[in-house]
Amino acid sequence: MKSFRTLIIDDERLAREELKLLLKDYIEIEIIDEARNGEEGIQKINELKPDLIFLDVNMPEMSGFDMLKHLDEIPRVIFVTAYDEYALQAFEVNALDYVMKPVDPDRLKDAVQKLNTNEDDFVSSNSAALTRKNRPLTVNDRVFIKDGEKCWFIELSKVRMLESEGNYVKVYFDGFKPLILRSLNSFEDRLDPEYFFRANRKFIINMQWITKVENWFNGGLQVELREGEKVEISRRQAIRFKELMSL
Repeated sequence: MKSFRTLIIDDERLAREELKLLLKDYIEIEIIDEARNGEEGIQKINELKPDLIFLDVNMPEMSGFDMLKHLDEIPRVIFVTAYDEYALQAFEVNALDYVMKPVDPDRLKDAVQKLNTNEDDFVSSNSAALTRKNRPLTVNDRVFIKDGEKCWFIELSKVRMLESEGNYVKVYFDGFKPLILRSLNSFEDRLDPEYFFRANRKFIINMQWITKVENWFNGGLQVELREGEKVEISRRQAIRFKELMSL
């Protein structure tokens, strides 16, 4: 298992100590130093070249976001903060995750696990947020999802389907089904059709999750996903689906 040389940047000493305590059992996390503010963080990042930083948002004189703007190369970033209103901004600078204080051990475990999956799709450049606005989102992209007080940064490869529910869309991934106030059409416009297929008026499915296809009523099809869900593909869409999936 790869070891990630890690720097903790937070103006509160107790917060740094708590995080070090929570991280001590993770063999993949090697804490090499800590910093008390953004200026010190810049200096130590340039000097030590860490693989990963745990970064607070609200710090005196220079916020965590301002600190990142002063870096030529940005390491992997996990934000640790008491304020959920910055989650979307964290997503826009391609952060690996966004963990709320007080830190929940299980939530921290989820964040650390992301270090060991698909390392190569991390882009250490603020330009990533700009380029992605002009192209479809592929299964390798990470997206920010917020439902009430809960926030996730997830790879689209984990999203097995999306379901329209009135003015909302239910997003299925892992064991979660958060609701987002958007139309299914808006998701269809952003998602890469090479991976995500509009099965009918209510569902978009990730074709990489399909395990079984069978003929259904009136010339339609029914697909089964890895988690056992079954989705009907309408007769009209079944024609497109067969064209896409045939040799």
